[in-house]
Amino acid sequence: MNPNFLQTPIAYLKGVGPNRADVLKAELGIETYRDLLHLFPNRYLDRTSYYKINQLQPSGADVQVVGKIIHLKMVEQKRGKRLVATFVDETGQMELVWFRGHKWIKENLKINEPYVVFGRVSQYGSTFSMPHPEMELLHHHQQGLKIAMQPIYPSTEKLSAKGITNKVVSKMVQQLFLESRGLFPESLSPTILDELRLISKTEALLNIHFPKNQELLARAQFRLKFEELFFVQMQLISKKMLRKQKIKGLPFENVGENFTTFFQNHLPFELTEAQKRVIKEIRNDLGSNAQMNRLLQGDVGSGKTIVALMCMLLAIDNGFQACLMAPTEILATQHYNGLKELLGQMDIKIALLTGSTKKSERTLLHNQLENGNLNILVGTHAVLEDKVQFKNLGLAIVDEQHRFGVAQRSKLWHKNDTPPHILVMTATPIPRTLAMSLYGDLDVSVIDELPPGRKPVTTVHRFDNNRLKVFGFLKDEIKKGRQVYIVYPLIQESEAMDYKDLMDGYESIARDFPQPEYQISIVHGQMKAADKDYEMERFVKGETHIMVATTVIEVGVNVPNASVMIIESAERFGLSQLHQLRGRVGRGAEQSFCILMTGHKLSEDAKTRLQTMTSTNDGFEIAEVDLKLRGPGDLMGTQQSGLLALKIADIVKDNQILQTARYHAIQLLKNDPRLEKEENAPVLRAFTKMMANKTIWNYIS
Repeated sequence: MNPNFLQTPIAYLKGVGPNRADVLKAELGIETYRDLLHLFPNRYLDRTSYYKINQLQPSGADVQVVGKIIHLKMVEQKRGKRLVATFVDETGQMELVWFRGHKWIKENLKINEPYVVFGRVSQYGSTFSMPHPEMELLHHHQQGLKIAMQPIYPSTEKLSAKGITNKVVSKMVQQLFLESRGLFPESLSPTILDELRLISKTEALLNIHFPKNQELLARAQFRLKFEELFFVQMQLISKKMLRKQKIKGLPFENVGENFTTFFQNHLPFELTEAQKRVIKEIRNDLGSNAQMNRLLQGDVGSGKTIVALMCMLLAIDNGFQACLMAPTEILATQHYNGLKELLGQMDIKIALLTGSTKKSERTLLHNQLENGNLNILVGTHAVLEDKVQFKNLGLAIVDEQHRFGVAQRSKLWHKNDTPPHILVMTATPIPRTLAMSLYGDLDVSVIDELPPGRKPVTTVHRFDNNRLKVFGFLKDEIKKGRQVYIVYPLIQESEAMDYKDLMDGYESIARDFPQPEYQISIVHGQMKAADKDYEMERFVKGETHIMVATTVIEVGVNVPNASVMIIESAERFGLSQLHQLRGRVGRGAEQSFCILMTGHKLSEDAKTRLQTMTSTNDGFEIAEVDLKLRGPGDLMGTQQSGLLALKIADIVKDNQILQTARYHAIQLLKNDPRLEKEENAPVLRAFTKMMANKTIWNYIS
């Protein structure tokens, strides 16, 4: 096969032409033969074979089974009822299920008569079930027509309107196979093909489009999903290995006086086992002669700041400077104050640099950085400016990863001849599957236990009509000397509407909590920074009892005395946001509460989110549910979801395949880091093309 065959513009394929090519490009992004080859069907209609119940597979294909109904029953469920039929053949039994139309179905079904049922099979435990099957009595069916297993391709209204139906797309793909003579170069090594008993590349492509049967379809899906995830992992792992070989790190050989003094005299509490483990992992990196690139995940309040400080002290003990970057001024200021307090009387110079630092202070700060008198710089994006030059930056810590792009991380690299060690901290736990796919080039450390004395926050869901009871509870808490947050959602589209919601809320709270007995602060996005800071400050000092705010307080406000968080219209928040907000309370020794307020009308997803919040405080568990609800693209925001524009694999559902792929990519690169062995030639070929074009699928075939 001509190596450039798949680059051919789609207009040249027989039966396409320039007009259809334009529609295919606009609607499905199909520009070349290769794009069409990787337009995989969503599902399949299988009218060729009749399956026995013991042969069924949960492959997402529609299948037909011959058997009899022996029993019918109505089952009560949360909303309404479902009709369940027990359907049997000589090999076993399955369930047919209807959620609507019960009366008509019940009257027309014949018990103990042979039927052909057709539909998509799902599996619950060891039982298969088919919702709303198409049904036909066997003797009627035998008089009808037989159709083969048909692929059903993704489509849009515009495609259908222009006459590009499923049948037409299917014809185009057949034409492509004819012109290529069905030959596609292999992209995996014989060893991997053997070990995993994978079918060949050509067989997989043929059976994903025109499967001969269910089993070959399942094998084609596995082969192509594995391959896609394998090359994602090859990219990440080879990048990591290359970095470790090529980029020499600054060796931190001493555990010196600052680290020891802090550890012995200034630690506010005993470190948890998880913190000790993470510090050890980081110390190994720092002493290894390779540049550290580590992601530190820890739930809200798990004590990441202490770990960060101890790493900075290691840098100082080895004669280097350190910096800590945060996404907002509020957070940077809080880090700065927190670190100063922790360091107490220790002889360490620390400074803060943000957009509002005065010019005179800046000049002084720049000088101290360049002559090495300043040990630690805490700041926002302002740290990245070219004017900011260090004498010898040894460690850069970035807080809240997803707000800083890769480009910004690389700016930090160039602050030194030898790039500094990088530690990225995030309080939004990232599910393991996602971390393996997005941060596979970083080493990952996790702080997975809370410091002693932190009680889990009690979380409850209350409807709007319970508001008076909730207000009564708040008054009791305020009597005990506690403080309260009340947070309103922010909908970007309409700042005016957000402001109105907030002001309406504020007025009703002011009526129920009258002055002078109660003092209320208010903070929202339209206030000047100085006014915001003033209101925040009053709340921090305990001069106000209630803080009414939009989500500006999501990140980083630390008020140990605040013990209640009320989230209004909680159904409008995402899970990770709810979890972050809840993390604002529970910072003191007292029991804290989070109350999720909603109306009665809730979508299924909103119910799942509220139920998850009330049942667990574990950020990792919450992140897993969030990933299932929103999918990887939404979870990581646009800038990173591009990395995961996968064509066939799904990192949530194909978690097992992802782990297998990662294992094989690591083994392969361990044994043959440069892919020089003859048997790895197919991998090298596919990988080189892929890296040159920066996209995975474009070059796998």
